[in-house]
Amino acid sequence: MGPTPPRVASVNHEVVESATPFTGGFFTVVVDRIRLPDGHVTNRDYVRHPGAAAVVPLLGDEVLLVRQNRHAVGTDLLEIPAGKLDVAGEPPEECARRELEEETGYQADRWASLGAYYTSPGFTDERFHLYAARGLRVVAPPPETDHGEPIAIEWVAMDDALAAVRDGTIVDAKTVIGLLLVASAVGQGARP
Repeated sequence: MGPTPPRVASVNHEVVESATPFTGGFFTVVVDRIRLPDGHVTNRDYVRHPGAAAVVPLLGDEVLLVRQNRHAVGTDLLEIPAGKLDVAGEPPEECARRELEEETGYQADRWASLGAYYTSPGFTDERFHLYAARGLRVVAPPPETDHGEPIAIEWVAMDDALAAVRDGTIVDAKTVIGLLLVASAVGQGARP
């Protein structure tokens, strides 16, 4: 089963017992038996994840997106480039830079943090770090596959990408959040 990953402190919950019934390639399922403030003892099942980073690559009024299959939801999704932090302690911006190049063949000269968020804190500690990137330049041809899965880049006008968020065409959370944060910053006169 493997060792239990380091715990994040939980306010007012005493961990009575902890087990790791599954350890996968990059995440671990943890089952904690906890005592609540009222003394009640219950279980909390959750996924420990190394974290991830994503980038909103911008060129003028266009955003560079990738289309790839997501097996868990059974369809191809249009997303911003992203990936998990590969090594313990990997700086999130380095991860975002790596993923931009690996998934699109582009690098960027200017980077701005858009913040970070927990993807679904009800069952995972996965934290996503978001960046905006400008000053894009091609350094390699765009890949046709990502670890054997087909992948394709698509340039989309920012207005069209935002419309796709509103009409439910773009449904990937990191992409929705990243696009809305960039649009919000631009709407407030900032240029991420």
